[in-house]
Amino acid sequence: MSYAPLVEKVVKAVVENPDEVRISESMNGNERRFEVTCAKDDVGKVIGKSGRVISAIRQVVSAVASKERERAYVRVDAD
Repeated sequence: MSYAPLVEKVVKAVVENPDEVRISESMNGNERRFEVTCAKDDVGKVIGKSGRVISAIRQVVSAVASKERERAYVRVDAD
């Protein structure tokens, strides 16, 4: 089961330019990695003050992944 739609929906809810949000997913064993790419103006909104927003996104995705006995990591591409 892919969690990319979940990550995409949550990130799009936070940003001002949801059309520029891209999620890439890679799997290695029981680990899923999500790379979030968005507009440069929206990177700060995804990360949040002191990293609170991205931390919350990571917790939600990790909770869903743990039900499938997997680990999930979310990374924001700041370039």
